Amino acid sequence: MKWMIASDLHGSAHWCRKLVEAFHREQADRLILLGDTLYHGPRNPLPEEYDPKSCVAQLTELSGRIVSVRGNCDADVDQMVLPFPIMAEYALLDLGSRLAFLTHGDRWNPDNLPAMAQGGLLINGHTHVAACEERQGYWYMNPGSPSLPKDGGFRGYLLLSSQGARLCHMDGTVEKELDF
Repeated sequence: MKWMIASDLHGSAHWCRKLVEAFHREQADRLILLGDTLYHGPRNPLPEEYDPKSCVAQLTELSGRIVSVRGNCDADVDQMVLPFPIMAEYALLDLGSRLAFLTHGDRWNPDNLPAMAQGGLLINGHTHVAACEERQGYWYMNPGSPSLPKDGGFRGYLLLSSQGARLCHMDGTVEKELDF
């Protein structure tokens, strides 16, 4: 199974389209969204081609293949227009030999770790800064943001399987690869 993980689209129809194209190009089985899907939030600038309704239409085409968690900019009204659940605080993904804890990152993050088994994965968005690294006792990953990267970062996504992870630029170029 191959999972594509992305976060913080913030209503950018342009980058949503690019993400859906990458999903098909990578031949991923599922798309995991780590929140802040439709609304740009009061602290962020408007992303390129801001059009939440277009994002809804694009993601609806993949709705049977999407797993999503709630971001700090997501609201009940977002759930009313999206055909897949987005309101969970976190999701767990069983990779066989390890468990991945997936969340937006505003609550659970490297500064406030959830209870995790040794060798587990913490995967969150929120910061808009891509990361893929082994830390003391766990793996930390953040796909960054396709629409609003921060701190000089790049627009990207994460590919995950039971064998490892690849942090990728939106064009598919691999930035970092980890084997488990």
